[in-house]
Amino acid sequence: MIYADHAATTKLDEEALEAMLPYLRDIYANPSQPYRISREPKMALKKARETIAGCIGAEPEEIYFTSGGTESDNWAVQGVTWEIPREKEILVSAIEHHAVLSAAEAAGRRGCDIRIIQPDRGGHVLPETLKRALTGKTTFVSVMMVNNEVGTIQPIRELAAVTCETQNALQAMNSKTSGANSRIVFHTDAVQAVGHIPVNVQSNCEGVDLLSASAHKFNGPRGVGFLYVRKGTNLAPYIYGGAQEHGMRSGTENVAGIVGMAVALEKHCATIEADQLYIRDLEQQLLAGLEESEVPYGRNGEPPFAPGILSLSFPGLSGEAMLHRLDLMGIAVSTGSACDGEKTQISHVLRAINLDKMRAKGTIRLSLGRDNTSDEVKTIVGALKKITITSQGC
Repeated sequence: MIYADHAATTKLDEEALEAMLPYLRDIYANPSQPYRISREPKMALKKARETIAGCIGAEPEEIYFTSGGTESDNWAVQGVTWEIPREKEILVSAIEHHAVLSAAEAAGRRGCDIRIIQPDRGGHVLPETLKRALTGKTTFVSVMMVNNEVGTIQPIRELAAVTCETQNALQAMNSKTSGANSRIVFHTDAVQAVGHIPVNVQSNCEGVDLLSASAHKFNGPRGVGFLYVRKGTNLAPYIYGGAQEHGMRSGTENVAGIVGMAVALEKHCATIEADQLYIRDLEQQLLAGLEESEVPYGRNGEPPFAPGILSLSFPGLSGEAMLHRLDLMGIAVSTGSACDGEKTQISHVLRAINLDKMRAKGTIRLSLGRDNTSDEVKTIVGALKKITITSQGC
């Protein structure tokens, strides 16, 4: 099987697995207990928190462990909006993962005003678009760093700066009138970014208050992730019942998963530049192969793209049918985001960038990783050529 769906999940790194095994078999004590055998898992959590914080330029106390990206996104949205007044509003982009969009809808049912920010046709949320959308009622903004379907990289630093400038202007205005203090929290879903492109909360993510990540996207274990919470950010607890995660997310910690996540992320960050070059080269080989084979296709979105994520449309074909034919040929791809895998309708992302309906129906997503090879890319190109020729012949 040629696996070309790395944006859906990734293979568990061998070193991450080896680091996890002792905490699955032998070092089983509850890290919250005061006795001696709990010291080692407690220290493992401390070290993992420090490692992950170092990878994104954060402080260890700003890292909160979760069950993955979906929980981190939900916590970010719900934790900020749970107690805000009904007249306040939250802004989310139209191309967000459903974990953000559905959480925003839930906040709307509680009385928050939900407003959707539209991207341009290239799949980017522009700073000027966000600036026009911000108002004195805005309390929360969420824009993902890398879109999981078309791979576009959003200008997060610039978007956060616009939010901060607006907030400062509102604070200055309010201090002269009511004395009220306006606070706009900026969140980014970085699930497809962390471990694949540089992510640093002091540089290219400066101004971000909340940042979500998931281990299984960078060769870590499934069922574990983290939420970065900048110091001073007002966030409500997500799970009550204990003192874990500074009392913000109760429940006995998944020590083995957290340890594996830290190992996998540290490895990815150490080789991120080399991996980017390698994967972008594979990507160019694939696109060049399609051109040389005269396979009619179009790539959706406009650069900058994260390495390896390609949303490709094939005119006159069905993306769903292509997925199944490629699967029979031993190639795994997606028709869009994996979370829409059981649905056949046009994805909300393709609708948001105003992709032609017929082109959208013929769309598949290929996401290459560092485990893919040039030979595999050639096989993928050959399979796509065969599918298109057969379809044209019919």
